[in-house]
Amino acid sequence: MTTEPFNQPEANTTYHMPDLVTLPEGFLRILEDLSSAGYPSLLVGGSVRDALLGVEANDLDLEVYGVSFAELAEFLGTRGRVDLVGQAFGVVKFRSPAGFQCDFSIPRRDSKIGLTHRDFYAHCEPAMTIAEAASRRDFTINSMAYDPIRGVLHDHFGGREDLRNKVLRATSAAFREDPLRVLRGAQFACRFDLDVDPDTAGVCRSIAGEFHTLPKERICEEFMKWATKSVRPGRLIGYLDATGWLPNFPPLASLQAVPQDPKWHPEGDVAVHTMHVVDAAARIAIREGLDDFERCVLMMAALTHDLAKAGTTELREVRGAVRWTSYGHEKASGPKAKLFLESVGIKSEIVERVVPLVENHLAHQDFRAEDTPARTARRLATRLAPANIRELVLLIEADASGRPPLPEGLPEAAGRMRRMAADLRVEAAPEQPLILGRHVIPYFNGNPGPHIGRVVRAAFEAQLDGAFTDSAGALEWLSRYLAG
Repeated sequence: MTTEPFNQPEANTTYHMPDLVTLPEGFLRILEDLSSAGYPSLLVGGSVRDALLGVEANDLDLEVYGVSFAELAEFLGTRGRVDLVGQAFGVVKFRSPAGFQCDFSIPRRDSKIGLTHRDFYAHCEPAMTIAEAASRRDFTINSMAYDPIRGVLHDHFGGREDLRNKVLRATSAAFREDPLRVLRGAQFACRFDLDVDPDTAGVCRSIAGEFHTLPKERICEEFMKWATKSVRPGRLIGYLDATGWLPNFPPLASLQAVPQDPKWHPEGDVAVHTMHVVDAAARIAIREGLDDFERCVLMMAALTHDLAKAGTTELREVRGAVRWTSYGHEKASGPKAKLFLESVGIKSEIVERVVPLVENHLAHQDFRAEDTPARTARRLATRLAPANIRELVLLIEADASGRPPLPEGLPEAAGRMRRMAADLRVEAAPEQPLILGRHVIPYFNGNPGPHIGRVVRAAFEAQLDGAFTDSAGALEWLSRYLAG
């Protein structure tokens, strides 16, 4: 690697690209007024990158030159509502009367003043050049700026070419000052299907030891973006390995080189399989139109469904042949999934759905027979709560589809499981108990105690076994049960 692996600003880096980004009429007028006042403004960051990719940008960030923070806040305050919560970073949050929102900022220089991710001093420099302002951006694909009035793209670090060539490259030496940028790179690589530049990977390796300085909530943000926005989430382990950050996530690192029976897993080791599974999960999420929460549950379950294989895989003799097996890995993976997801800050509402999905991702094997009893589906729905069979079916399909060159799709047994659950109306939620404590307590002269709970549980077990299906039948069963 060279001593300075980063691109240097180039002289001829402007491109005439009218209508690259279309802004609302009223909002464009504000930018024209800023320009007329001597304060040119440029769209920066992700909105420019997304426009070049043909993706509509939802979050717009504008950098305004030649103006102080106070002057900018005063100017915008006469044209809409402003929020100065970002003053320390030179950011004015703006909302127009028509409801259009964006962030305006002053070019700034960040100086690291401590060891943690938060230890930065932001110094606004209104006179900074466009190239200087761009140099503080994390990756070249985010370093471009666009003048919507003149239709000019400013690209001082080759971001447009890197985007075209699908390369993720750090913009400048400032990259190494913020280790969070490595994890941002992970979700960018997976969102836009990018290869990390070798020199950039080397810089990432040099700061791998600073992972512990990152707050959990910021780590969580990057994993959530990975889960909800990736088109190639299966690049994750490869990126973390190339950048030297995989050891910072031991459960994921442990999947590498764990062998699998080639008959069932011709794709390779558990890490390779897991990355194929998350790719399949992303495709399924798009096909099914899952919202962000639903998609995150599926993606996190796909990522963690085999975490225990590292500790359960061994050679065993099976029906006269010696094979790699991982008996019990599905149940053992649940607690490991919980620990891992909590370690990266994933919220409990997601974790509590992921864990039962992981623990039951082989449950469809109980439905291989045509005459599988209905109680099997009823009990599965109960075990899965708060997750459900509908979510489990998607995970099973992703798991089965992550074994190329074997064909993708839902296993026959899982299809039978889904149909039975739908017929029993337990696909989205388990049956609710028909016998509650209030039904039982009169049989004990109104005296509460643990005996009430025992009867309620016995009643629910009988209900799951199909002993009764409605309230009248439930009360009749209860009378016979207590009389006996």
